[in-house]
Amino acid sequence: MRRAAVLLYRSLALYTAVALLGACGRSEADEGRVPPAPVGVTAAAGSSTSVHVMWNAVSAEPRISVYEVYRGRTKVREVPGSEHMVDVIGLRPSTGYVFTVRARDTEGRLGPPGREARASTPAAVAADDRAPTAPGKAQGRAVGSRAVQLSWSAAGDDTGVVSYDVYQGASKIHSVGGNQTATVVTGLRPGTRYAFTVRARDAADNVSAPGTTVRVTTPGTDDGRDTAPTGFRATTHRTDGAYYLDLAWVPPRADGVIAEYQIRLDGQSATSLVYGGKAPRDRASYSFYVGRDAGVTHRVRIRAKLPDGTWGGFSAERTVTTG
Repeated sequence: MRRAAVLLYRSLALYTAVALLGACGRSEADEGRVPPAPVGVTAAAGSSTSVHVMWNAVSAEPRISVYEVYRGRTKVREVPGSEHMVDVIGLRPSTGYVFTVRARDTEGRLGPPGREARASTPAAVAADDRAPTAPGKAQGRAVGSRAVQLSWSAAGDDTGVVSYDVYQGASKIHSVGGNQTATVVTGLRPGTRYAFTVRARDAADNVSAPGTTVRVTTPGTDDGRDTAPTGFRATTHRTDGAYYLDLAWVPPRADGVIAEYQIRLDGQSATSLVYGGKAPRDRASYSFYVGRDAGVTHRVRIRAKLPDGTWGGFSAERTVTTG
């Protein structure tokens, strides 16, 4: 009986040791897979009550699902993994703030914070409804195949310029503090022609007219394949005597959110799809009316408006017949 008890004790001890070793091994492996800290974190006041926070996209596997933005130790925003900038609003005028950003992957692992970024909001200005003057003398040049350096002369304002917003076409893609008159815009495409403008913003959120347009073409080539939607499918269905075209696709991977698509039907632009809320990241779908006749064959394809303000490549073309 005593010998059996000793054997049982030894077995239990060995089992416990193995279990602990296994748990330690899993813990170390899990910890080794947490996302890295975001780099390139910057913060610049956008007005007397807001700060624009930016960072570089984190590459990780599993991929990033959410970025957490902290003001001091308080989490103030969660941003989808496809975005890497945010305006933190509701702040106090004439106040200094410290921001950090952490990445969380699709399995829920939260990485360490990036370096601290500091910004101070300017004093509030009462009854200011006068916008700054437009920035002038804008210039630009390509810095490699995926970046452009921009510069401009300072805008004027009766209370002072707080920030400058950089636009590519109609899309705001970058923002810097009001004491800066130059910046480098990254995340661009090789072999692509860009048209940039700069607008000035004051503490009351008054925005100037755009300055002169800067046109720059990045060197290299881009066939559009990496920017085209994939897994594109097209089917039809009939409802109340009418036929609809049902589309489904996987959005292209991009350094930012994709909220707009263009659909071409039979070689012509048929419709634009703009997501007003949270845009889909893993799988998207859309359905639209194509007529009441059966036996009509259509050719359809789709492309995305990328975060840099340009259109990506077209998806594969699909042919579908109503009925």
